[in-house]
Amino acid sequence: MDLLVHRGETAGAAESLTGGLVAAALTAAPGASRGFRGSVTAYATELKQQLLGVDADLLAREGAVHPEVARQMARGVRRLLGTHWGVATTGVAGPEQQDGKPVGTVHIAVAGPGGAVAARRLDLAGDRRAVREGSVRAALDLLRTELRENRGGQDTEQSGGKGCLQP
Repeated sequence: MDLLVHRGETAGAAESLTGGLVAAALTAAPGASRGFRGSVTAYATELKQQLLGVDADLLAREGAVHPEVARQMARGVRRLLGTHWGVATTGVAGPEQQDGKPVGTVHIAVAGPGGAVAARRLDLAGDRRAVREGSVRAALDLLRTELRENRGGQDTEQSGGKGCLQP
């Protein structure tokens, strides 16, 4: 949060599988209101389209667990809340697969000024709690990286063993 405040910028979160945990982490620090504007927990697929503007055809064709869905969620929350930065999470926390995707498949994205979007696919191991916590850590790490380097549009993949992220 200090990086956002130092830059005079704001962020918002669009969350699915994390159910508000990214927003909770961002608001845990004193003074968070200077950099965090709000969040949308679009747990239901249709809310991703209705609130965040995720393409309905994409959702029908690919389901909610898809890298482009994360990108569109990040752009959508940024637009909806009028922030400099948007952070998004979508994926499968378990206990069962979703849209043919196994538990631990997660897509995160950060949309920044100028329309650039950085996205990552995570393949996390562990139970539901571990997948959600790993997703939050990865989303915050990606936001921190983008704030420091102010670059976007890069896609990478990370794998996690027992809930830990590995470079």
